[in-house]
Amino acid sequence: MKVLITGFDPFGGADINPAYEAVKLLPDVIKGAEVIKMEIPTVFFREGKILEAGIQKHKPDAVICIGQAGGRSGISVEKVAINLMEARIPDNEGQQPFDQPVCEDGENAYFAAVPVKAMVAAVRSRGIPARISYTAGTYVCNDVMYRLLYLIDKKYSGMRGGFIHVPYLPEQVIDLPDGM
Repeated sequence: MKVLITGFDPFGGADINPAYEAVKLLPDVIKGAEVIKMEIPTVFFREGKILEAGIQKHKPDAVICIGQAGGRSGISVEKVAINLMEARIPDNEGQQPFDQPVCEDGENAYFAAVPVKAMVAAVRSRGIPARISYTAGTYVCNDVMYRLLYLIDKKYSGMRGGFIHVPYLPEQVIDLPDGM
């Protein structure tokens, strides 16, 4: 079995992104599954093309994309991606789409193709705060999750896929308001 796991590069002026930092720490094999790690850019459209190139190259059985959700207090396993790009800040190439669909011919939303509830239970059983999230937002995290699930729907029906948000790292919140 092969699992492709992606994490985003830093964005919004940050020097670090806990998403890819977490991915880099994963072992190369987990319970017999080969783990393929890939950094993707925090750039609308381009991250999806790079993700699909990784899928074509590695032919994984499952894809898990990891992103940062600053301000959340634990790990969030996303249940749904919506067909909407609405960026509150520009991406790393200055794009700031507003009220645009991710894919013109896509569904309004796609549900994760992974066992979200079981994943949350497994994380919590290790004493790590985790919950199901019903919104991946409307920034690049939602964009890549939607594009992944669109690809599963249109081209890779046997593949599983989903998205996990991780909170800030402690060093990211030193100068941020309480509660981050």
